Amino acid sequence: MSDTEFDLVVVGGGPGGYVAAIRASQLGMKTALVEREHLGGICLNWGCIPTKALLRTSEINHMLGELDEFGLSGSKFSFDLEKIVARSRAVAKQLNGGVGHLLKKNKVTVFDGTGKLAGSGKIAIENKDGKKSELSAKHIVLATGARARTLPGLEPDGKLIWTYREAMVPDVMPKSLLVVGSGAIGMEFASFYSDLGAEVTVVEVMARILPVEDAEISGLARKAFEKQGMTIHTGATVDSLKAGKNNVSADIELADGKTEKITADRAVLAVGIVGNVEDIGLEGTKITVEKTHIVTNEWGETGEPGVYAIGDLTGPPWLAHKASHEGVVCVEHIAGLDAHPLDISNIPGCTYCRPQVASVGLTEEKAKEAGREVKVGKFPLIGNGKAIALGDPDGLVKTIFDAKTGELLGAHMIGPEVTEQIQGYVIAKTGEMTEAELMHTVFPHPTLSEAMHESVLDAYGKAIHF
Repeated sequence: MSDTEFDLVVVGGGPGGYVAAIRASQLGMKTALVEREHLGGICLNWGCIPTKALLRTSEINHMLGELDEFGLSGSKFSFDLEKIVARSRAVAKQLNGGVGHLLKKNKVTVFDGTGKLAGSGKIAIENKDGKKSELSAKHIVLATGARARTLPGLEPDGKLIWTYREAMVPDVMPKSLLVVGSGAIGMEFASFYSDLGAEVTVVEVMARILPVEDAEISGLARKAFEKQGMTIHTGATVDSLKAGKNNVSADIELADGKTEKITADRAVLAVGIVGNVEDIGLEGTKITVEKTHIVTNEWGETGEPGVYAIGDLTGPPWLAHKASHEGVVCVEHIAGLDAHPLDISNIPGCTYCRPQVASVGLTEEKAKEAGREVKVGKFPLIGNGKAIALGDPDGLVKTIFDAKTGELLGAHMIGPEVTEQIQGYVIAKTGEMTEAELMHTVFPHPTLSEAMHESVLDAYGKAIHF
């Protein structure tokens, strides 16, 4: 093959694209990756990773306010916003370099520029200097990701009305903040700014915050946020959002039909995403786009022979770990391996607000809607020794089983470090374990994970510590 001929070309270097490229190279394919901006994509550079760095800072700031509870004393604590942002950017930069190293190590050829389909088996590339080139490949994987959704009348200006990008690199700490949307992104920013002292108002059009989560967990989260001082409006819509000289004004239609005017220093829009389907050469192909996302089968195959799509460019859930797994499944299928289609019911969701929220599988409501007879177990963290010792005993672990078969249908958690613990239930669910195996599993003491065990036991009337 020439320097422009490949077995597989990936367009987009996010968590789906770069993982797909590395796996393809491992399987012996001559592989290229085309990335227009930064390796690691939105997740690593402007999403998952830098936001966690920010949230770590706000979590520490909150803990400093609780020193007396732990027998400690201190005063005159303050923070340097510029340094907080700089640390977050440094973390992203470090991992960006790591992705580049991994691609080089695995002999993936990286092309800087914007890639688009240019006919059967062809990818046209244009770099920042306008230089054009073309690659050919037997297989092409589109992994161009997604961007923040905007709504008519709620357009960001990058100064007073922010998307997630501006919210990650504030030049000043707002004294008040309006967050439009209460999904994972909205509530993480609400937590960050609230824990650093901002007066936060959240507006959500759905009947409850974190609407994809189990209703009971959502309710507990709302109570926790309101206890922290947040104002939350659900079943409400933002009718207008106007930027003034130094603040933002919004007209909010509340659930009862009344209108309330809110003024805040800044506003963050967190109302979903749209797929990056423009300018990637889809015109004239057999690729189907629905609601800004490319339609694929279980292997990532599109309607165009030899062209695949993965990650946020395709259907939900729009999560980095889903994109990475899709990339592996897609490439292994291309290689003729005995790949296993991705079961989205086994994909965990995590929200890194305070308190953290994590889940996998069906909610109690969805399980019942599906006609399942269920057994539900619950264990509050007030009964967990480690949580009490940490000074963080507010939380709940909830497990849902099929009453007839013992199948784990779903697990839902709120509290300290539940985003780390949820993987235990993910493994159990993926391995098709029943309540019997989970009951007979020995959980270490003292740990937060013991609450997971107790929740399983509770579903069958066997809880020991509650």
